[in-house]
Amino acid sequence: MFRFEHGEYLYALGVLPVLVAFFIAAWVARKRALQRFGNLSLVERLMPRASNAKHILKFILLALGLLLLVIGWANPQWGSKREKVTRKSVDIFLAIDISQSMLAEDISPSRLDRAKRFTQNLVDALKGERLGTIIFAGNAYLQVPLTTDYAAAHMFIRSANPNMAPTQGTAIVDAIELAEESFDEENKNHKALVIITDGENHDDEALAAAKEANDNGLLIFTVGVGTPEGSFIPTYIGGRLDYKRDVAGNPVRSKINEEMLKELADAGEGDYFNLLSGSDAVAEALKMRIESMEKREFEQRVFSEYESYFQYFIGFGLLLLLLEFVLSYRKNRYLEGTDFFSTS
Repeated sequence: MFRFEHGEYLYALGVLPVLVAFFIAAWVARKRALQRFGNLSLVERLMPRASNAKHILKFILLALGLLLLVIGWANPQWGSKREKVTRKSVDIFLAIDISQSMLAEDISPSRLDRAKRFTQNLVDALKGERLGTIIFAGNAYLQVPLTTDYAAAHMFIRSANPNMAPTQGTAIVDAIELAEESFDEENKNHKALVIITDGENHDDEALAAAKEANDNGLLIFTVGVGTPEGSFIPTYIGGRLDYKRDVAGNPVRSKINEEMLKELADAGEGDYFNLLSGSDAVAEALKMRIESMEKREFEQRVFSEYESYFQYFIGFGLLLLLLEFVLSYRKNRYLEGTDFFSTS
């Protein structure tokens, strides 16, 4: 299994597009400066040993060298020993509402951004459990099946947005049913569902679905996102900011439906939380509640030892940087005048 020991260091790769933009800007500025000096073809004849190709080559060597150094810094590793371990955990699905009402900004920066940030914190708090993610709006979709690959869960949570749902709404019933279908069939009493939503535009069958799921051993927790006062739902029309409107043309004010979310948690024998009380406090309360649940054993094959290969990337990266440093901007006198494309 391949992994980076320090994957967060890969964010340093963001400097490469900046370097490319700087190189292009410097190249254009150089051309303009030469044109101001005189006719470009005449100026180039005055500098017969100057090589444009080497400017590009030196930059490529610099960029590749930095790329390899960053990869080496993150320490790429390959699993060298795999063994079977037995763990105990609760199976948990995290269902995130991505309907348009979650774009409301009564909670800064928006309900959806706050929900995603909270869900990522919850993933970190629940490490050791098997987690899966579901997104829902007019329908529900399985993003990540039950896994201990928390990095994958983080990645999919960050990418969640309303454009991923072709139909709008708040299909909590579909989220509950999809979670039930996605749990292992033999798991009857060690599973939970956490629904993060504003509860708006829900269907009336949600309470019945929660009660039925609870009868099958599923605990349902709800996390409310939004305020009772609510807010308008921003949208962009023709690139201009506007707000979602009703058939009469009036802006629609979206409000959290706390009463329904409390009833839903009661039907699922779980608890209701509101993010207004603090994301960390809610994540800690959910963690304590889930830790009190009975856990089931499962076997898992994991890599217990990894071989590091950072030295190869750093070594080759430094070699490229050294080559870039010693390479001059002048043409090679031995290759000057050589036509590599001649067939004669």
